[in-house]
Amino acid sequence: MASATGDAPDEEGVEFIHEDGGKITAKDLESGVASFGDTKAEALRMLAEAIELHEGGGEPVTEADLEEWGLEDTEPGDTDLPEFMR
Repeated sequence: MASATGDAPDEEGVEFIHEDGGKITAKDLESGVASFGDTKAEALRMLAEAIELHEGGGEPVTEADLEEWGLEDTEPGDTDLPEFMR
């Protein structure tokens, strides 16, 4: 059973959730964005990246990216997983 430690949900800060499989999830209480890692430090690093992307940071996906990932023929609403995700 997962367990959580953190502040009240309406406040700023980070909540850590210790998952059954040993991973630690870090959840930003203000935005609701979450990420995970093997340690609290790794979970926080991954959370920082997730928040940056959530707020519009990062690089846009290009046609070359879609080709590299095998998603060039994917349409919105497709339910079939690409080969690399199977």
